[in-house]
Amino acid sequence: MKSDFYAAISQIAAERGIPKEAIIEVMEKALVTAYRRTLGSNPPPIEVSVKLDPQTGVARVFAEKQVVDEVFDDRFEIDYEQAKRIKPDVEIGETVLVESTPNDFGRIAAQTAKQVILQGIKEVEREHIYGEYMDREGELVTATVQRIAKGNNVILEMGKAEAILPPKEQVDNDRYYQGQRLKVYLMEIRREERGTRLIASRTHKNLITRLFEMEVPEIYNGTVEIKSIAREPGLRTKVAVAARQEGIDPVGSCVGMRGIRIQNIVSELNGEKIDVVEWSADPKEFIANALSPAQVVEVQLREDEHAATVIVPDKQLSLAIGKEGQNVRLAAKLTGWRIDIKSASALLDEERAAAEARTAAEAEALATEAALATARVETRKVRSDGTVVYQNHRYGPLGDDLIGETVQLRATPQKLYIYSDDRLVASYMLAEDELKREVDEDEA
Repeated sequence: MKSDFYAAISQIAAERGIPKEAIIEVMEKALVTAYRRTLGSNPPPIEVSVKLDPQTGVARVFAEKQVVDEVFDDRFEIDYEQAKRIKPDVEIGETVLVESTPNDFGRIAAQTAKQVILQGIKEVEREHIYGEYMDREGELVTATVQRIAKGNNVILEMGKAEAILPPKEQVDNDRYYQGQRLKVYLMEIRREERGTRLIASRTHKNLITRLFEMEVPEIYNGTVEIKSIAREPGLRTKVAVAARQEGIDPVGSCVGMRGIRIQNIVSELNGEKIDVVEWSADPKEFIANALSPAQVVEVQLREDEHAATVIVPDKQLSLAIGKEGQNVRLAAKLTGWRIDIKSASALLDEERAAAEARTAAEAEALATEAALATARVETRKVRSDGTVVYQNHRYGPLGDDLIGETVQLRATPQKLYIYSDDRLVASYMLAEDELKREVDEDEA
């Protein structure tokens, strides 16, 4: 047995990185299976165990046998006198556990248990990998690209484990090749029938968090906190940071002397741009910071819509918006506010137009008021269909409550106003021919 099995235990344990005890346990289970096969196709249900000596490699089989007066099948029965040597108070019909190791068990076990043992070792290996990585979910891991598999899945080697980098977790700008070393975010650990599956990501925003923790001691020890992250993988990322201790510059801590810290992160992300901005509890200040590198003149909040209008200098407009709206889009994700960007001149134009509209409306209101003050008052009875007739044209309906009631009419050059008890109830544009008649009378 030692030559068949045990000599390989230490080597297997070292190669696969799994405990020697676990391999022995798997082998004992496999040898139980091998022994049961020697009992025939339909043996009675009996208890069987195998003990493998970890020092000598010798396997001993213990099987349950029934105590009888006369033995017909020594595989399942034991003579009463023999049973008493094992258990002095045994009775006929009881069962005892007897060492039942066959003479050629080493050869039988080597032949029948090989596949079971190999499969069992694989199972132990999977469990060991799961146990090693189950507490590392959410961590930053250094991996090596092993190969590109079917479906464009990138297979990564992480020590003795393999991880999958699915297409949706890959950055479009990245190019993967065999032997490439890169840092990935261990996003998920799945237990499946075929074993443990490790899912890695290069697009997850928590990859940014872990890289900052690695490069910036102030973030790792908690004196600087990452408040929020907005990312478009491979293109640009915005990170909002705040100091949890007075006297610390959170942005400067992340950038590092001559930008060395942030450059290390950018290099790991293959050139992805990173903006580090200071977080603020004041939404106006936070939104202005989030639009960095653009300068902001003013931030106007609309609390009910959770939206903000940001005024920037004319020359900063394209910078604030960014290429294809990227800068303002990331700023909106970072702050959680909907952001509208306007240039200072556009705001002035809007305010000027609004002022002109207000002036025109006020002038129109004054003109209408003056026209109504001098307009002739006529009375009409509201018809059964709710309308009134003025200059051969019907206007309405006015509402069922006014049917049969007398109302007062006053006309300006453009509109007809209808009153009930000095209360304005409706107004209508005059019919076209009525307007033409008014114009003709004015010209005459």
